[in-house]
Parts: sequence; structure tokens; C-alpha cells
Amino acid sequence: MTLTPSHIIEYLYCPRFTYFENVIAIPQYEDRHFKVQKGREIHNQKLEQNKEYLRRRIGAIERYNDQYLTNKFLRGRIDEVLKLEDGTMTPLDYKFAAYDDKVFETYKTQLYCYAWLIEENFHCKVNKGYLVYTRSNNKLVEVEIKDSDKHLVKEASREIYQIIENNYYPKATKSKMRCVTCTYRNICTK
Repeated sequence: MTLTPSHIIEYLYCPRFTYFENVIAIPQYEDRHFKVQKGREIHNQKLEQNKEYLRRRIGAIERYNDQYLTNKFLRGRIDEVLKLEDGTMTPLDYKFAAYDDKVFETYKTQLYCYAWLIEENFHCKVNKGYLVYTRSNNKLVEVEIKDSDKHLVKEASREIYQIIENNYYPKATKSKMRCVTCTYRNICTK
């Protein structure tokens, strides 16, 4: 089994997601959510549209569309992988969302995962990623990606595998506000 960025995002939100989904196999049924479905539709539309003006603004000299990348721990489909003028590479991801002067941690974590995959598959450094907010007139937002960010997702993946391999019931998140809307709140023991 290889992980997806969603597995890492869920683990960082609360480690018990990993246990409920992957150890005792209780699904979340996230496919039923409107935004997930709509996001997939937008994703598919954007891959077919020519967004050269965004790429020029970024300084891209090469692009690789719809890249499915893997390594020993992780797999993911990246909307675009761009090679930049300075020789580095960057992920570009379209979001069915409005930009409200804040980049959600989940979006950042997804970019950190993509950076890890790009570095291992293309053997090029990744220092930043880009998000395109489709509900804000395709607003382009740059996100810095540090080595510590990539280390965070690598470490999270190792911890996820420990939970799965050892059938380990981890501690819940320290942020109890997250429990209020959690899919597993009725079966999670505090």
C-alpha cells in the first residue's frame, strides 16, 4: 500500500483517521461531499484549458500536465509540474475554492507531498508550489516549500505506516474542536 496526500493530511489533522480508515477499515464516504465532486470536475476541465499566461507569470520553461508520480511511500496526481528558469521545479494545483487571503494548511501539505514526489522522480529541487483558485478568477498564489516542510510529510508517512503495520491506536488530536465535525466522533474513544 502506498499513501496519498489525503492520508497524510488526515493523519496530521488527527492520527486516529489512519487507524479508523486503514486498520479497522471504516470509510469516511468523502465522495458524497459536493465540493469534492465539484473539485474533480473543475480539475478535469482545467487540465484541458490552456493557461499559458499563468505559466509565464511563474517563469515556467517546461510543463508536464497531469503527472501521476510515486515513490516507496507516496503516490499522487499533480495537475502540472513546471520547470522554472532557475532550474528548480514546482507543482501547480487547481483548487475549486475562493481565495480569502489565507492558504489552508491542507493545501500546503498537499504541495509539500507533491514537492517530495517531484524531487524523487525528476531529481530537481522544489522550493515553492502554486495554487490556482478557480472561484477567484483563477487567482495564482505562491507557497514557499522548505526542507522542513518536506521532512514533515516524510515523517508523517513513516508514522502512518507504523500505525497500520502495528495495529496501533494512536492518541487523538489535541485540538478538540476538530472532533465536533469528525466523521468518526461517535466511535472514537477519548
